[in-house]
Amino acid sequence: MRKNAVIQAMAVAGLIASAPFAQAASNLVFCSEGSPAGFDPGLYTTGTDFDAAAETVFNRLSQFERGGTAVIPGLAQKWEIADDGLSYTFHLRPNVKFHTTEYFTPSRDFNADDVLFTFQRMLDKEHPFRKAYPSEFPYFTDMGMDANIAKIEKLDDLTVKFSLNEVDAAFIQNLAMSFASIQSAEYADSLLKAGKAADINQKPIGTGPFVFSRYQKDAVIRFKGNPQYWQPDEVKIDNLIFAINTDASVRMQKLKAGECQVTLFPRPADLESLKQDANLQMPEQAGFNVGYIAYNVTHPPFDKLEVRQALDMAVNKQAIIDAVYQSAGQLASNGLPPTQWSYDENIKDAAYNPEKAKELLKAAGVAEGTEITLWAMPVQRPYNPNAKLMAEILQSDWAKVGIKAKIVTYEWGEYLKRAKAGEHDAMLIGWSGDNGDPDNWLGTLYGCDAVDGNNFSKWCNADYDKLVKAAKRVTDTAERSELYKQAQVILKREVPITPIAHSTVYQPMRKNVQDFKISPFGLNSFYGVSVEQ
Repeated sequence: MRKNAVIQAMAVAGLIASAPFAQAASNLVFCSEGSPAGFDPGLYTTGTDFDAAAETVFNRLSQFERGGTAVIPGLAQKWEIADDGLSYTFHLRPNVKFHTTEYFTPSRDFNADDVLFTFQRMLDKEHPFRKAYPSEFPYFTDMGMDANIAKIEKLDDLTVKFSLNEVDAAFIQNLAMSFASIQSAEYADSLLKAGKAADINQKPIGTGPFVFSRYQKDAVIRFKGNPQYWQPDEVKIDNLIFAINTDASVRMQKLKAGECQVTLFPRPADLESLKQDANLQMPEQAGFNVGYIAYNVTHPPFDKLEVRQALDMAVNKQAIIDAVYQSAGQLASNGLPPTQWSYDENIKDAAYNPEKAKELLKAAGVAEGTEITLWAMPVQRPYNPNAKLMAEILQSDWAKVGIKAKIVTYEWGEYLKRAKAGEHDAMLIGWSGDNGDPDNWLGTLYGCDAVDGNNFSKWCNADYDKLVKAAKRVTDTAERSELYKQAQVILKREVPITPIAHSTVYQPMRKNVQDFKISPFGLNSFYGVSVEQ
């Protein structure tokens, strides 16, 4: 973030904190870590974007219980799955209201038309709204849902049927994910008629617990509690404010000063002082995440397995764990966390061996002094508290085997956009699980369908992909696990990534915050949360 933007964000946050309402019991300030790229959840894949829209403004047909991975009813009260697993019939919740704002007043309640609009826009590239506002839906396509959903039918105003081409064992979990947030078809139609289709991404309308009020980039997002929410007991905050600051030390100072009630991503070096502050609470849990290096296999010399193997074994992971994660991380050897069912405990790292790495590079014809780019994230994430420091350690590690890494970074949204376009050689990235299903790691991050999305290695292995797709088409957990374990062996053997660490997640907050739940998916949800005066 530019220096003047930091000063501006600090000033705005200070004004928020000093305003009379900031200390009221029904208001909460969240010191968040970054600006969202937009407010249309279907377009994005990061927690920063989902916190600011999916977790506040929107709901989904199914949803995850707060703080857990179990799926419970959302905008659908119930559903039936056909015996062959190829169709799902959803019975929608009646009397659910869309938000009323200064820019939109709904004339009807939520119904089947809204479900059809939400998913038809993602399915059909010729959809009128998508043509008016050209958009891509990375999660939807990365998981192959665009190819697997054969049709969506409105049976009546409160009943919708999805028909699939193939069995998808994680279909209900997928629909509970942020990207599947239900949009208002009526609002979309009004935007289309006004020639303002792009406003769907800047002025959101949903059915969720909070109503969007206004947004100042790099400074603040304001929401109002939704007085018409279909679960009224879950709205306990009148004003929810996201005070944006990318500097972790500034966020912690503001938390200690009472200028915000909840924040995230503390630096490992700050953990002890935060734990000792009598005005704070510091819940923690094992992170459902992985931080890793992605090698772009479409860029020489990373198209050669020996090169990827060499750089992998040249990484001193323990030094990174000690310096970057300190006491808040564990070494990763696999592309998904050990808390994910189907994790193969037999997957082991190649030993740290710079000398052997040099031999492999020489055998691959890579000259000493070869230059590559190493991209480092500009923001903290649950899986990587300090990407800049990690990149500097990797730069030193690879220099020892004759590789000169130039560290590159961009603003977070630009970083992801350029990486998905394949501009990088190697990059630091990671993932927090979204739905508790192995496919969310093994398909979404490393599968062939995700090569233009979250598969930042651009790696497509036919044998691997066959196993991962087969695992989605069976419902027996043991059978699925066996297929996923076979896929993990290939992933480790082919080295499109170097897993680095699984981090512990800490959520610092004031003592007077009640019933905040740490999400296993790295999201921040404020429905059900209250602040004692």
